[in-house]
Amino acid sequence: MLRGEHLCFRYGANKPWILYDFSIEVNPGEIVGLSGTSGLGKTTLGKILAGYLQPVEGSVSVNDQPLPMQGYCPVQMIFQNPELAMNPRWRINKILKEGQMPSGELLQALNINQNWLNRWPHELSGGELQRVAVARSLGRHTRYLIADEMTTMLDANTQALIWRGVIDYARKAEIGILVISHDFWLLKRLCDRVIDLHSASK
Repeated sequence: MLRGEHLCFRYGANKPWILYDFSIEVNPGEIVGLSGTSGLGKTTLGKILAGYLQPVEGSVSVNDQPLPMQGYCPVQMIFQNPELAMNPRWRINKILKEGQMPSGELLQALNINQNWLNRWPHELSGGELQRVAVARSLGRHTRYLIADEMTTMLDANTQALIWRGVIDYARKAEIGILVISHDFWLLKRLCDRVIDLHSASK
């Protein structure tokens, strides 16, 4: 289980709390939605759960163990803009190997063509790059995925392709997913349950 307990966070000692005494759990193979308007702390929470930010108070654990400070983290996070998460001087093949080369099954599920592997990031479209980012994040040691507005900028067909591939793979591999989105109807379609951050934070 991915668990965040009594999380508190703010950007500076005299700033208002972004999160205060907030707890969340995601089970293996479960798809949990996190909804809320901009500024409520959805991305901040995702970064804390993935180890990018340290909470002022509270803790994050996977199977009752703290997140590792070194090596491959079992919690991976995907952001809205994939081009910002990739080294432009690396070919796609090297980018995928950075996150533990994904299985052929996953590459096929995400419709990633083999001829992309020798290309540079700027040679792929935004939707193609996001599929690469997803594949890189779902390495063999990934147990949880934080998807922060992962398909917001993509057309409906590409969104459907990515989510179908991710969910099918995650169910088989028992990978838990936290889907962060302002699109409540997308969350209702995808998720086993949805948390409203505004209501949960009260």
